[in-house]
Amino acid sequence: MREIVLDTETTGLDPKKGHRLIEVGGIEIINRIPTGREFHRFINPQRDVPREAQEIHGIATEFLYDKPLFRDVVREFLAFVGDDVLVIHNAQFDIMFLNYELGLVGEKALSFDRVVDTLAIARRRHPAGPNTLDALCKRYSIDNSQRTKHGALVDSLLLAEVYVELLGERQATFGLQSSSANASGNQRGGARRAAAAVRSQPLPSRIGEAEADAHRSFVEKMKTPALWLRFWDETPAS
Repeated sequence: MREIVLDTETTGLDPKKGHRLIEVGGIEIINRIPTGREFHRFINPQRDVPREAQEIHGIATEFLYDKPLFRDVVREFLAFVGDDVLVIHNAQFDIMFLNYELGLVGEKALSFDRVVDTLAIARRRHPAGPNTLDALCKRYSIDNSQRTKHGALVDSLLLAEVYVELLGERQATFGLQSSSANASGNQRGGARRAAAAVRSQPLPSRIGEAEADAHRSFVEKMKTPALWLRFWDETPAS
């Protein structure tokens, strides 16, 4: 199952009062595991960034002068999110701004039916709160030490870990922050990803031909197409 963990930064709290989107960040997860695919753009809002907003996310008006307009990145953004589920913390805020910007450029609004609001989940699981992203990271022992300011991509990476915890599906090694949290101040530019080591020779398969055939036979009897069917032809013989 493909989901997009998403976050935004803005110039203020209400687009109807002239506030605009200035940053969008998201990561792709499949079956709650990050794939490494990311979307991250700073956006020129064509207005100033108020001081109180800058104190939250650290993005200054001058930093955004040479950034693209939303209309310049909208097709890329829509292609990235596709029709899949959007996982957002306090989703009404982000969807409100995204739909406002989409409306300005003549694009269809994002339906709230496809949104999972992790704030709503957190409030059900932890009614006493607090349920801010920082508080949830602390509750679940998720390292957010590099989050000195709000940032759309860094927050998406942290939220992906929080999301797994809220669902009770913690993976043994999630390893999100290491891929993209080295960003600070006004010059945050997105993820800095260390290259993964590659084995000179792949490890031999631990699954024999009989086990593989039995598994394939089982999956083919399922009523709905399974993800495994996409990869069997790519799997080298053992």
